Amino acid sequence: MKMTLHDNAAFQGLLDAVRQGGVDVAADSRRATSGGVFVAMAGSRDDGARYVADALEKGVAFVVAAPGHDLPAGTTARLVAVDDPQAALGALAAARFGTETMAMPVVAVTGTNGKTTVSYLIERLAQAAGHTVGVLGTVAYRWPGVVHDATLTTPDCLAIHENLAAMARSGCTLAVMEASSHALDQDRLAGLSFAAAAFTNLTQDHLDYHKDMAVYFEAKAKLFRRYLARAETAVFNFDDAWGLKLLHEFPQAIGYGLTVPPTGFGRLLSGHVQHHGREGQDILAAYGDDSYAVATPLPGRHNAQNVLAACGVALALGWPAETFAALADCHGAPGRLERIPNPSGRAVFVDYAHTPDALENVLSAAREFTAGRLFVVFGCGGNRDRAKRPLMGAAVARLADVAVLTSDNPRHEDPLAIIEDVKPGLKKARRAILEPDRRRAIELALSEMRPEDVLVIAGKGHETYQQIGDVKYPFSDAVVVRELTGCA
Repeated sequence: MKMTLHDNAAFQGLLDAVRQGGVDVAADSRRATSGGVFVAMAGSRDDGARYVADALEKGVAFVVAAPGHDLPAGTTARLVAVDDPQAALGALAAARFGTETMAMPVVAVTGTNGKTTVSYLIERLAQAAGHTVGVLGTVAYRWPGVVHDATLTTPDCLAIHENLAAMARSGCTLAVMEASSHALDQDRLAGLSFAAAAFTNLTQDHLDYHKDMAVYFEAKAKLFRRYLARAETAVFNFDDAWGLKLLHEFPQAIGYGLTVPPTGFGRLLSGHVQHHGREGQDILAAYGDDSYAVATPLPGRHNAQNVLAACGVALALGWPAETFAALADCHGAPGRLERIPNPSGRAVFVDYAHTPDALENVLSAAREFTAGRLFVVFGCGGNRDRAKRPLMGAAVARLADVAVLTSDNPRHEDPLAIIEDVKPGLKKARRAILEPDRRRAIELALSEMRPEDVLVIAGKGHETYQQIGDVKYPFSDAVVVRELTGCA
C-alpha cells in the first residue's frame, strides 16, 4: 500500500527543515548544493537515480527517491523514500519558495492552440479588474519590471514555484500561466492549486511524445482532475470535441463556443460574430440571461473563441463584465497573426502556427480579408511529430494561392528530408514553390506580391532564432521582413 506524503513522517520532517530556510532543493545533480536536497526522479529520457552519486559529491544532506534505492556505504546523507518523487518535488518547491502559503491566485491555460493568446487576454481582463499580473508562457516569463526569455512553454517544477514566488513578492495579485501537455504529463505543476483553468482545444501535435490523441488528451485533462481547486472555475471550449468531453465530465464548469450550445448545461457562454475583418471583430456573447458586446482587434474565428475563453475565466472568477471592454485595445501576443509594418504598405503577417489546425485557423482568418492572392511561407520543425507534416501541407494547399515551403527549425534533421515529408500534402496546391533558405523564401514571396495580396509567414511567430543542430542562430521573420522592405 502506497504511503501519502502527508503520512510520511520522514518526508514531513524534511519539509519542516526546508521551510525553516537555508536548505536548497534540486532535481538536477548539477544544481545540487552542500547541505541541500536532491530529488531523484525518473524522467521521460533519463532516471535521476543515476545521478545520486554526483549529488552526493556536491555534499547534499538529503536524497529523496522512490522505494528500493540505497545510498552508498559511508555517506552521511539521509535517504528519504517516497512513493511519488515528482509530487515530493512539488511539495518541497512549495515549501522552499513559500508558494504553499501564497495568497496570489494562479490561472492556467491548456490546449493545443491558443494558449498564449488566451493568457494575454486574461492578463488584460485581470488588469481591468484591478490586478497586477505576472505571466509564464511561450513568449516570456514576465511581471512588472522583469522579463525573462522563455526556454519552455511551462518551465520545470522548481522554476515555476520560484517565478511565482518572485511575482508575489513584487506585488503581483494574479498570475497566468500556460500549461503544456509535456509539463502536465511530467507533473511539473506539482505543488500548485489553480484558481481557474481554461481548455482551448485539442488537435494533432506532439504525437512524437504522446502515444496517440487519447493519451494526449489524458495529459491535458490532468490539469482539471488533479490541479484545479474547484471544478466551477474550469472553462471548456464546447466547439471542440475534447472540450465537450471535459464539459460532460465537469458539468458545473463554464462552457464557451461559437456553435449551437449543447443542452443540459447551466453555465454556457455562447458567442456570435456580428462583424469581422482585418482590423478585428465584434462579438455578441450570451451568458444566462445576460448578453455582452465584446470588441477585439484580433481577426479570425479562432480568436473569437480565444476571446470567449478569456471572458469565461473572468466570469468564473467573478470579475465584472465591464472588464470585457478592455479587450478592445488588447492586440494579443507577439507573433500571433501580427502585422509587420513596412514602407510599401504590403499586408504581411507573422504567426506561430505550427500545427495543421493552427494553420487552418490562421489562414482561414487571413482568407477572409484577402482581396487578392494569399501567399504562405511555412515549414515544419525537426525532431517533432512527423505525422503532422503532410497535414500542414494540405492545410496550406486548401487555403493559399501560393505556398512557399521552406525550412523552420530543422534541429537535428535534414531540412530537405523534412520538406519531402510535407510535399505529399501540397499535391493539390494551386502553386507551390520549394525554397529551403527561409530568408530567400520570404524574399521570393515579397517580390511577387501585388498591393491587394496578403502574405502569412507561419511557424516561428515571436521566435528570434532558427535552430540548426544544437545552435540557435539569430533569425526573426519580422526582422527579415523589415530588412527586405527597407525599414530595418
